[in-house]
Amino acid sequence: MKNDFHTLLASGLDELGIEIENDAYDRLFLYFSELKKWNKKVNLVAKRTSDDDLVANHFLDSLALLPFFAKSGSHLLDIGSGAGFPGLVCKAALSEMTVTLVEPRFKRVSFLKHIIRVLGLKDVRVLECRIEDESALDSNLELSHITCRAVAELRDFLAMVERFSPSKAQIVCMKGPRWRKEIAEIEMSGVPFVLGGVEEYTLPFSGSERSLLLFDYK
Repeated sequence: MKNDFHTLLASGLDELGIEIENDAYDRLFLYFSELKKWNKKVNLVAKRTSDDDLVANHFLDSLALLPFFAKSGSHLLDIGSGAGFPGLVCKAALSEMTVTLVEPRFKRVSFLKHIIRVLGLKDVRVLECRIEDESALDSNLELSHITCRAVAELRDFLAMVERFSPSKAQIVCMKGPRWRKEIAEIEMSGVPFVLGGVEEYTLPFSGSERSLLLFDYK
C-alpha cells in the first residue's frame, strides 16, 4: 500500500508542478493510514471514499496550496480544519511552516492532535473553538495566510476573517469553477478586500476544476 500511495501522490504532484522532500512522503502516508483507521469510527471523510479519491480529492487538493508557503516565516491559519485539510496536510509536507488549526468539533480535534503527535510535528497548534471566539482566537495573531476549505460562500468567509486585518495576511480561498458569480456578489457587499490573483488548475485523476482565489486587505 505504501508504494502505491507514494506512486499515486508523486504522479499527482508532478501534474500540479509541485515538489516535496522524500521524508514528506513518509509523513503523508502515515497521515493517510491513520485517517483510514480513525474514519472507521469517526466521520472524517465519506465512508465510501476510495484510496485514490482520498489521495486526489483531499491530499492533493490540500497540497495545491504549498507553493504559497515559504519554508520559514509562513504562518497559516486554517479555519474549520476538519480532518486537517488543507492546513495539517501542508504542514506534514512542509514541516518548517507554522500552522494554527481551528476546529470546533471535539472528535476531529482529537484526531488532529493525534496526527500531530504521531508525525512529531512542531510549530502547530489546534484550537477547539469557532472563528468568532475572540477569547480563544486572537485577532492580532501574526499570520501570513488564512484559508478555509469548508465555507461555501466567499462573502461569508471574508466577513469572518475581516477581524484579522492587523496581520495583513493573504486570504487563500479554495473554490470550484463558479467563483466568478461569488466574486460579483462580494463586490456588491463592500467587504474590505481586493482580489490579488486567481490560480486555476485541474485536480489530478478526477479532472475537477479548481481555483485558488487570493485576497489582500485593502
